[in-house]
Amino acid sequence: MYLDYWQLAAKPFEPLGADGSFYYPGESHEGALSKLTYAVRQGRAAAALAGPSGVGKTLLIDRLTRQFANSQGEGPTRVVHAVFPEMSSRDLLAYLAERLDAPAVSSAPSGAIEESVRRLEALAERNATTGERQLLVIDEAHLLEDCGALETLRLVTNFRAGHGAAFTLLLVGQMGLLSAIARKPTFDERLDVKTLLRGFTAEETAAYVRHRLSAAGATRELFTAEALAQTFAHSGGYARRIDRLCDLALVVGFADRRPEIGAREIDSVHHELVAVGSN
Repeated sequence: MYLDYWQLAAKPFEPLGADGSFYYPGESHEGALSKLTYAVRQGRAAAALAGPSGVGKTLLIDRLTRQFANSQGEGPTRVVHAVFPEMSSRDLLAYLAERLDAPAVSSAPSGAIEESVRRLEALAERNATTGERQLLVIDEAHLLEDCGALETLRLVTNFRAGHGAAFTLLLVGQMGLLSAIARKPTFDERLDVKTLLRGFTAEETAAYVRHRLSAAGATRELFTAEALAQTFAHSGGYARRIDRLCDLALVVGFADRRPEIGAREIDSVHHELVAVGSN
């Protein structure tokens, strides 16, 4: 809609870039990425990433999984990313066995708990022989406590491949995730890494906006310094809010034939979003 006007090759504020080039390495994000990368490469049993909604957890996990997809022998051979599966223990174990490509142990699969456990045991044995590893990412994991799935996942971390874990379980969720895990001491002690993600600083917010515009093909400054300051003021440095504000500001600027985006456009979009959200 506005790409030609702003001379862009792609929309700069989509949630995920097609090739990962839109990822911006903020301090908190890079710190969390480093810890999670360590947990996965070392074959740890479980890790957790928590942060407020919209802070950029999805961007970070996309970066993490792309990193392993592009590595040579330094990460898991299979990455499974599942959004919170609200299932019974029976169905969850069957789902995990299937997504992890665990070997079949019956010619007539029944989905019974015992069968799923045997499949996961067979996967652990296969990994011990081949040296393969899997990364299982469970998103929206703060909801797992409500259906009793945390205990099921704790049992999953028991599976071993030689001297290490059969695969790495990564739980990703909002702030309540860590509280839920803390209420399960036997699971909490299995987590080798727990990390929190915070929003960007004012300086990082400005750099984030410029980075994404550049990745989309911008060859000049499209947002004034005042606009970037207001973007931080209205977004708190949360990636999703920044994306929404800046995307709509580009639409407004295009409609009004502005040469650049100023603080007025950012304020206008913010007030409109607040007004709509309150109705």
